[in-house]
Amino acid sequence: MVYAPTTPDQVLQQLNWRYATKQFDPNQTIPDDVWAALEQSLVLAPSSFGLQPWKFFVIRNAELREQLKAHAWGQAQVTEASHLVVLAIQKDIGTPTVDRFIDRMAEVRQVPTDSLAGYGNVVKGFLEKPPYPLEMDAWAARQVYIALGFFMHSAAMLGIDTCPLEGFDPAQFNQVLKLPEQGYGAVVLCVAGYRAESDKYAVLPKVRYATEDVVGYID
Repeated sequence: MVYAPTTPDQVLQQLNWRYATKQFDPNQTIPDDVWAALEQSLVLAPSSFGLQPWKFFVIRNAELREQLKAHAWGQAQVTEASHLVVLAIQKDIGTPTVDRFIDRMAEVRQVPTDSLAGYGNVVKGFLEKPPYPLEMDAWAARQVYIALGFFMHSAAMLGIDTCPLEGFDPAQFNQVLKLPEQGYGAVVLCVAGYRAESDKYAVLPKVRYATEDVVGYID
C-alpha cells in the first residue's frame, strides 16, 4: 500500500472548516463508501493496551431515533443528521476481556496464544491493581473519547459534519437500546451528516485561546 500523507495546509483547512454542527440537512445522507471509512475510523482508533473496551452502536431505525431524541434534551440533530452513533463502554472489564483480546491478537498475528501470556498478564495486573486510583468505567470512558476524536477528525477530513452530544440521559438510552443486557453502557453520542444552509453557527469564527496560551514547550 502506498501512503500519501495529507499536507499540513489540508489538515488545518479541514479543522477550521469543522464545527459542532447544530442544524443538519435531513435530506442528505452520507454515501456508503464514505460511511465505511468513518466506520473504520472507529475500528482503527487506539486504546490503552489496545484493549478496545467499547462498542459503537449506529442507530438506523428512524422511529427509534425519534424515541431517543426525547432522552437527548429534544436535540434535533439526533433525528436530522444522516447517522447517529452511540459510543458505549464495555462493562465489567476484567480477565475475560483480556483473554478475548489475546485470542484475537494471536489470530490476527498468527502466533501461539501462549506466546502472548506475558503481555496478557501485564494487562490483567493493571486492571486488577492499577498503579493509581482508577475506576474501570471511567478508564473505559477515556478510551471511548479517543475513538470519538478519531471519528470526528476523520469526518472533517472527508468533509462530513459532526456534533458530539453529552446532553442525553445514559440510563434511558441504555434501557431503550437494551445495552446492559449486551454488556455495554452509553457514554457519549455523535451525529454525522451535512450541515443545513440555515445553520448560523457555520459562519461564526472559532473562539480559541491564542496558541501560546494553550501550548507550552519545556526544553
